[in-house]
Amino acid sequence: MIHDIENLYETILESDKVLVFTGAGISTLSGIPDFRGVKGVYRKKWHGLEVEEILSLPCFLKHPEYFYEWAQTFVYGLENYQPNIVHKVIADWEKSNLINRTYTQNIDILHQHAGSKRLYELHGSPAHHHCLSCHKYYSYNDIAPIVQSGNCPRCDCGGIVKPEIVFYGEQLDQDLLEQAFNDFASADLAIVLGSSLTVNPAALLPQYTLRGGGKLAIINSQPTGLDQYATWRFSDLGASFEKLAELGK
Repeated sequence: MIHDIENLYETILESDKVLVFTGAGISTLSGIPDFRGVKGVYRKKWHGLEVEEILSLPCFLKHPEYFYEWAQTFVYGLENYQPNIVHKVIADWEKSNLINRTYTQNIDILHQHAGSKRLYELHGSPAHHHCLSCHKYYSYNDIAPIVQSGNCPRCDCGGIVKPEIVFYGEQLDQDLLEQAFNDFASADLAIVLGSSLTVNPAALLPQYTLRGGGKLAIINSQPTGLDQYATWRFSDLGASFEKLAELGK
């Protein structure tokens, strides 16, 4: 195993196809709690329910107010958070064509705010909403003030307004998922950042790079199931990207 951040950067420069895969851990540097870390949101209960249940489709359909109450700060207060060095370096790499695409599990829109364009949100985005009854479209800016005021948004027709986030019990976009699997299978290098690689099928993507003969780098504070297969494994995202940013100057 190579523990040299300079060597990782040299490999990024030399590789023809580099993909980045990000999880909630990268946004902790912006002040957003992650999911499965020591202080992760999955360690708390809401209305006596596990967060996984709050984020399940059956619970949302029955009690949308539970989700919106939980999401008031975490999802609908995103203007209070700013992209951090990880988001910014990824966006810079994209502009310099050092990486091909970024795939994220995150729903915090910070990659876009940092300037990433070739970005694919595997778990959807709160930037878009629609009514489950009449399918009327609502933007984040339409819904956020309602949620921030402590109310549960409803459509003009009375229907439930749902963010275009993939809840537990829903399938990921199959076309996007197929594209991602094909992409990772042909990558020279996959860089996993801030993900515990526990939520499938998205977490399977880096395995396709390994199967295709590519290399894997993981920077995450918690262990992952692919650590033993990674050529580079670091635990401190902030320190790693401070160094990577220096190397890119």
